[in-house]
Amino acid sequence: MTKRAIIVRGGWDGHQPEAATELFLPHLTDHGFRYEIFDSPAVYADADRMAATDLIVQCMTMSTIEREQVLGLQAAIEAGTGFAGWHGGVVDAYRASAEYLHLMGAQFAHHPGKEPGRRTGEQSDNYLPHRIDILASAAEHPITAGIESFDLVTEQYWVLGDGLLDVLATTTLPARPWDPWHRPHTCPAVWTRHWGAGRIFACTPGHRVETLQDPNVRTIIERGMLWASR
Repeated sequence: MTKRAIIVRGGWDGHQPEAATELFLPHLTDHGFRYEIFDSPAVYADADRMAATDLIVQCMTMSTIEREQVLGLQAAIEAGTGFAGWHGGVVDAYRASAEYLHLMGAQFAHHPGKEPGRRTGEQSDNYLPHRIDILASAAEHPITAGIESFDLVTEQYWVLGDGLLDVLATTTLPARPWDPWHRPHTCPAVWTRHWGAGRIFACTPGHRVETLQDPNVRTIIERGMLWASR
């Protein structure tokens, strides 16, 4: 049976929204999805189109969303449309929308950088070695089954999250001599969320295509999209 997906992509170019989403389109096709691509969240206000959509994949860092658009997104998810994405495309989108933040239950706050004297002003200033720890409770979850904790060198997201996230993996940010915080801090890195009849999936690794091509990251996102779909 054919399913319908909507891809919403754009915002800050540094996250390569077009190349990043293109990476996953063959996976959707292979699993029976027919998709449409949009460069703004305006489609969320189209109630008929949203009601017929099984999965939304969003990669829209920062940017803005109108009230009728975010209310349309809320209504669709509550009625059973799935919502999935990674990194800033979902947890650093629409910063000024309280409704979107409530829907997601999580928001990017920070990514620590290298030692100040080693910074050059490039994105790589924030590429740090760190571990994504798969929780023991997620060992049999369909998104993370068979995946062990793994290491990355990329942005490590500090995420503010509420108690309704079903966390599958975490990452721990150390407290280094130049950091203003005084002890290590553990944040969600991969999670799901139930909202009404809908499912939400988010993964914080995914800064650029090379991170998305990591076999563990790619597998988690591919499975996460299928899990979220109606």
